[in-house]
Amino acid sequence: MRPVVVPTPQPGQDTPLLAVQGLNAWYGAAQILHDVSFNVGRGEVLALVGRNGAGKSTTLKALMGLVADRRGDIQFMGKSLVHCKPFEAARRGLGYVPEDRRIFTGLTVQENLMAGQQPPRVWPDGASVPYWSLDEVFALFPALASMRGRQAGMMSGGEQQMLTVARTLMGNPYLLLLDEPSEGVAPIIVEHMVEMILMLKQKGTSLLLCEQNLHFAALVADRACVLEKGLVRYAGPMQALAQDHDLRQQYLSL
Repeated sequence: MRPVVVPTPQPGQDTPLLAVQGLNAWYGAAQILHDVSFNVGRGEVLALVGRNGAGKSTTLKALMGLVADRRGDIQFMGKSLVHCKPFEAARRGLGYVPEDRRIFTGLTVQENLMAGQQPPRVWPDGASVPYWSLDEVFALFPALASMRGRQAGMMSGGEQQMLTVARTLMGNPYLLLLDEPSEGVAPIIVEHMVEMILMLKQKGTSLLLCEQNLHFAALVADRACVLEKGLVRYAGPMQALAQDHDLRQQYLSL
């Protein structure tokens, strides 16, 4: 089966917030991504779903410039990210929440949050991007508010996951990249992550979500992109994927 081709928007169409065309990525001699293409619209949640090893995390790393050998076209807010380093992508408003969290374990919760703080941003049309202050982040994650003075290294895995998301939000990103937010955390944290993403959607935040848990993705995503061995096998409405038994069995069942 050939990879699904996502058409490039034509003049006169709404320009996507993120447009990826023909993205290829390698780790050494091993090619992980094969002509991956997808778009993310402003205020939209797109889920990259697939089995372990499908290329989901590599896709996010390639977007951020964390994969040394990447090729293809990556347009973010109408400008190319192909030659951007990770810090340059972050400065442009791309927020990345890695699967392995990477918090500052020797700093407190509040110090971690302040380390990610960036000035408010606006859209090219002058509209304000959702702004995140300490108070707003603590309102979204009440558990973090109660432990603002705790060293991050003394937190549970789920608490660290919340902290990583909150710290990234403090950068007021145009687009938030979430890598496996439900992986390895308690069910109560998973429920809170669902609530958090739905609240972000209400605020107009755009998200690109990597997720193996189809049920989780179906609760929050507008559209889905199925990856299998680095190829896009499906691109379309999330609910259509959730209701397609044959497609789920072929590309998502263990």
